[in-house]
Amino acid sequence: MDIRAILQTLPHRYPFLLVDRILELEPGQRAVGVKNVTANEPHFTGHWPGNPVMPGVLIIEAMAQTAGVAMLTGHETRGKQAFLGGVDKVRFRRPVVPGDQLIMEAELIRQKGTIGKMHIIARVGDELACSGDFSFVLVDEDQKSDQSLPETTTQ
Repeated sequence: MDIRAILQTLPHRYPFLLVDRILELEPGQRAVGVKNVTANEPHFTGHWPGNPVMPGVLIIEAMAQTAGVAMLTGHETRGKQAFLGGVDKVRFRRPVVPGDQLIMEAELIRQKGTIGKMHIIARVGDELACSGDFSFVLVDEDQKSDQSLPETTTQ
């Protein structure tokens, strides 16, 4: 998927769209995404000036967006949005800096109805940068601004 297809799938826009390309896709099951990390991104001006490091929360967001593409490309998810419900067992293994290419692999662990969990890893080259388990909930587009989202506890 190129950026145009990603923009049709995810609601995110600059500066919060953090996936540049999808390299592999099994709709509803798995996706491999790419984030090209560049020095001109706005967060680098204030996050460790002089020694730019991509904020961990943005790495997590890029990973979640890759998972969102996997979940929102199936026929049964048409007209839905994926909301992040939680993150578990997240570990950062190396800093991500300008010039890095972050490769994120998201794979479905389980799903029951509109609630599910994915395992996601992010690498720079052959080095593991981050990994974790992410919970999500699928919501109809017309409910996305509703304050009462379903409980996302999965066991």
